[in-house]
Amino acid sequence: MSDEQPTSRRAARERAGAAAAPAEPGGSGGFLAMVRRHPLAWIVSAGAVVFVLLGTGSVFAGVAWASRPATAATPTPSDTPTEEAPRPVADSVADPARVRTCSVASVASASSIATLYGSVIRQDTGKALFARHAADPAPPASVLKLFTASAAIAALGGDYRITTSVYEGSAPGTIVLVGRGDATLSQLPEGSESVYAGAPKLQTLAEETVAAYQARYPGVPITQVVLDATYWDESDSWLPSWREDQRTQGYQSAATALQVDGDRADPRAAVSPRSTDPIGRAGQKFLDALRAADPGGVVDAAVATSRGKAVGSTVLSEVQSQPVSTLVRQMLIPSDNALGEMLARIVSVKTGQGGSAASLQTAVLSQLSQWGVPLADTTIVDGSGLSPQNAVPAKSFSTLMRAIADGTDGLSAVRDGLSKAGESGTLAGRFTGDNAASRGHVVAKSGMIRGSYTLSGIIDAADGTTLVFTFYAARDGVDSSAREGLDALTTAVYRCGDNLSNK
Repeated sequence: MSDEQPTSRRAARERAGAAAAPAEPGGSGGFLAMVRRHPLAWIVSAGAVVFVLLGTGSVFAGVAWASRPATAATPTPSDTPTEEAPRPVADSVADPARVRTCSVASVASASSIATLYGSVIRQDTGKALFARHAADPAPPASVLKLFTASAAIAALGGDYRITTSVYEGSAPGTIVLVGRGDATLSQLPEGSESVYAGAPKLQTLAEETVAAYQARYPGVPITQVVLDATYWDESDSWLPSWREDQRTQGYQSAATALQVDGDRADPRAAVSPRSTDPIGRAGQKFLDALRAADPGGVVDAAVATSRGKAVGSTVLSEVQSQPVSTLVRQMLIPSDNALGEMLARIVSVKTGQGGSAASLQTAVLSQLSQWGVPLADTTIVDGSGLSPQNAVPAKSFSTLMRAIADGTDGLSAVRDGLSKAGESGTLAGRFTGDNAASRGHVVAKSGMIRGSYTLSGIIDAADGTTLVFTFYAARDGVDSSAREGLDALTTAVYRCGDNLSNK
């Protein structure tokens, strides 16, 4: 943009006046004498001056009109695409008005999709190309994990690791196992991997605990293991809006700060029944690990567990999770609900909100403002998207997806956690038949709860344009056929690219 300022009307008038001002008298006989000597030349010159003045006035009038601010129209609810709120980057200029002719209306209105909530935006400019109920909140299902992942990167940093510790108790013979939200802590021995590859081991924690305790208190057995899950309120671990069968069928654990393997009965299975007492299960598995690590006499045969809070400050041992950048991918690719809840609660604790479910509305959403995400009318009650009480406009995810596509501010970890159409993660078996055209060209996060099927991601369109999108198929009674409907709509957008019409 030029630093030159538009010429004002006053300046234009002053210039015009200066141009019309009579010249200083010169030579013998003065100005009138000169006119009398050359009448024809002066008539032509006077006409030229009038022409210049009229032309100049028109030019300056145009400059003055162009410099007037445009009158803002009163916004009205509409699905007509509008410019998204700018992110904190250099201003972009919208494309000149053009007629886009590639319509996806017939695909968008498919009966399998039911009611469509949709938003498609050019990633580079932020220009909205397609919108259906884009500003209306609806349940995003597991697409909500994009908020959780981005908030964790923002609040904790990609290098942050979750620490599980063992402290000395209030008296010899007592130790305290302190959980801080690492659901990946595994009961499996070294050399065996759970669903969370590379997770820290209870075996390591137990072996180091026994060695450190024996060195400090030789001859004094461990008789009591206190289980400290007070990093947040352990009673605030299961939302009333979560269906109970999500626990029994193996999709969700109670959100407690102390648990092992996401409280799975089978640590190697992503979908595995969970218990009603993750803390107690973790305590029992730790006792098993202590006994296995005991060279003899350190762990009392009658050792028991209790609930409480660490009061000492002497650390006997500790293990750490993998970095948050890895945990984010382990959450997103298989859509792991336990990690979604753990990361959201930790964000709340670390930002001073206390870790309660009620705090997530503030704790998580406050981290997203740096990317210009519109959050009006947004409600979140968990970190996994399992609750139907979550309600987020589709355009909010599309706006965030612009930043995720850029990969700045650590969001490359979120981008790397998106599934690739027809190739990986939750999209490995999707985008088949006619929709195979977009395989390898779409990465996205999918979601599904009763009454809502969702998809949000990035499209490398056939014409080379990068688009970001969010689609919900939502309505009571919507079924699994919505997945194919959303795949078809996404593929249609892939084919249209920048020629996508909102008609």
